[in-house]
Amino acid sequence: MFCVEVEEFGVRSSRQLKDNGSKLLVTDANKQEYVHLMCQMKMTGSIRQQLNAFLEGFYELIPRNLISIFNEQELELLISGLPEIDVDDLCVNTEYKNYTRTSQQIQWFWRALRSFDQEDKAKFLQFVTGTSKVPLQGFAHLEGMNGTQKFTIQKDTRSQDRLPSAHTCFNQLDLPEYPNYETLQKMLLLACRECSEGFAFA
Repeated sequence: MFCVEVEEFGVRSSRQLKDNGSKLLVTDANKQEYVHLMCQMKMTGSIRQQLNAFLEGFYELIPRNLISIFNEQELELLISGLPEIDVDDLCVNTEYKNYTRTSQQIQWFWRALRSFDQEDKAKFLQFVTGTSKVPLQGFAHLEGMNGTQKFTIQKDTRSQDRLPSAHTCFNQLDLPEYPNYETLQKMLLLACRECSEGFAFA
């Protein structure tokens, strides 16, 4: 049947997923609708009061009609503000693949990142991790898809004409072996500004 058992303050009751749900059997023909309604109930319906209270407060800060003009990154920055990014902390908590800490491109990379203003540093962090938020306990506690995952810079041995690419699930930057500092800085900045909304498949 199109019903679900719910428990509120120790009292169990049956709630219909749709009008006359208690009289409607789940069949092969309507099972997709049942799953959709069940998911909707579990994810939002069971916390409707709390969600409405949250939204009421949220809309006091940002009017409902303005929400749609922001993407998720802009909304995050609007709510949280620009983070203070400690490049030295990130540097200490970085791993390298096919580069070393002393590789020329790595030295240029850190020099370039330090030259960015706060907004571009936030865009860089968004580009490589999927969020502009700095971990509360520092970059040693950076989270990836499988728990704590340090920032990694991997050498991209393909063309030097490519932009750097990122794998946000793994906090990884694929950095081509650029021939000079100016090229690296320009390409890194371009990638951060233009590609921070996309992602690459690992």
